This record gives sequence, C-alpha cells and structure tokens, in this order.
Amino acid sequence: MADFREAIYKVAGGYDIHLKEAGSGPAVVFIHGSGPGASGASNFRLNVDAFVAAGFRVILPDLIGYGGSSKPEGIDYTLQLFTDTLYDALQQHRIEKASLVGNSLGGAIALQMTLDHPEFSEKLILMAPGCVAEQESYFTLPGIAKMRSGFGGPDFNIDEQRRLIANLMHPDSAGLVSEQLVAERFAVARTQPKDVIVRMKTPNLGPRLHEITQPIFVLWGLNDEFCPESHTRLFLDACQDVRTITFGRTGHWVQVERADEFNHYSIDFLQ
Repeated sequence: MADFREAIYKVAGGYDIHLKEAGSGPAVVFIHGSGPGASGASNFRLNVDAFVAAGFRVILPDLIGYGGSSKPEGIDYTLQLFTDTLYDALQQHRIEKASLVGNSLGGAIALQMTLDHPEFSEKLILMAPGCVAEQESYFTLPGIAKMRSGFGGPDFNIDEQRRLIANLMHPDSAGLVSEQLVAERFAVARTQPKDVIVRMKTPNLGPRLHEITQPIFVLWGLNDEFCPESHTRLFLDACQDVRTITFGRTGHWVQVERADEFNHYSIDFLQ
C-alpha cells in the first residue's frame, strides 16, 4: 500500500481530526461511512494505490468519533458536525478544491459539504450515499437490524466485529473479510463510545439534490441492505449532471466488493 503522510488538526470545539495522505496531483478526499471500527484507511484500503498511480493526491480523513480522531461522549453526532469538523481540517491542510468520494454516511457528508461550500467540491463519487430519505426510514431496512450488537459494551468481541463487517457485503464477497481488516476495525471500535452510533442525527437531503451542479457519479449494489438501491433514481431525477452504475450480487461496500471496477470507472470519471 502507498506510503502515507499523517497529520492531526485541532478543529472548532477542540476536537482532533486525523488524516492520512498519499500521492500528489489533484486532491481526492475519501470519506468513510459509519459503523463500529470505521476509519479512512480500513474502508479504502483496496482503492488508494490505484488512485495514487493515476496521479491523484489521496486524502483519507478519520471522521470525528472514528479512527484516530477525537471520540467525544455525551454529544449528538449530527451530519453538520461531521461535515464542519472535516471541512475545518481540510482547510487547515490547505486543500482549496477537491473531488469528494463518499460511501454511506461519507456520501451524505460529501453532499452536505458541497451544499455548504460549492466552490470547494469539484466532482462527487458516491457509493450508496445516505441521508437522501428520512432517518426513520433507514431503521426499517434489514441491514440496520443486523447491525444490532453489543457494541460499546463488555460483550463486544472480535467475532461480533467480524459479523458486522460481513453484513456490509453480499455473501459472494465473504472472502474479502480478512483477519487484518477485522483486527484493525476492532481496535478502533474498542475506543468508540456508543454515542457515535446511538446519537447520530441525520437530515433528509433529498429535497436539496437539485441544488448540486457538480458532476456526480453514483455507484450502488443491488443487494444493499442499508441504503436501498432504489434511491439511485433520486439523483437521476434531481441532478443536472449525473451518471450511475448498479452492480448485481453486491452489497453496501461497492468500493470493496467491486474494487477493480470501482477504481477503473471512478478514475476515468475524474480524468
């Protein structure tokens, strides 16, 4: 994997945001999703080298509550909090413009950041982005039910971490759940408070999608149990410059389950 440079920035509220970067060229910010143990590096391990080789400067931040960033307790983890703390860190890192690549919650953050700072976002690559429907509707989906676990409690163990990762993918992709990935995410999960999951508050950005004029590339797994693939149509109906790909026998982690195709199509889109 590419050699990383690392930095930590103190952002508004006194929180630390950790990020890694590799390569040089136009900036591409990869924004990870939620879930126990998530981090920038673990979510995009299969993508970094291809983007660096294609001449991009890859930025891998850890969102507040995740990875090596601050994990405060007793607060609501709102979409605006995720977006503002990340944008603050990117500004301190002297990123003036970037293309944003976001999966799930990370896709929602990419949308919110583009709405808040349209001059910052160049292009968007979204994999099963969240926050395009009411938060309550996501709780009815089977993937969310399967995510219930002992996370944050004494019964949370590495076997449970392995199960949670496997739930993100179609059964055909089970072989991609490496012990290295499980151990890496378990080490992060053990440092996270329950609040990062149970006090997450997200809006519905669906009615605002028409405001985004940047080119958008949406990728979705047909068998996604967390963010329904039918939401693809929301982007096709509302956005000015959008193209989509849906993968069969694929779950919530397109960038992992279909890594080679994701890398190829996404790099082509950015170039």
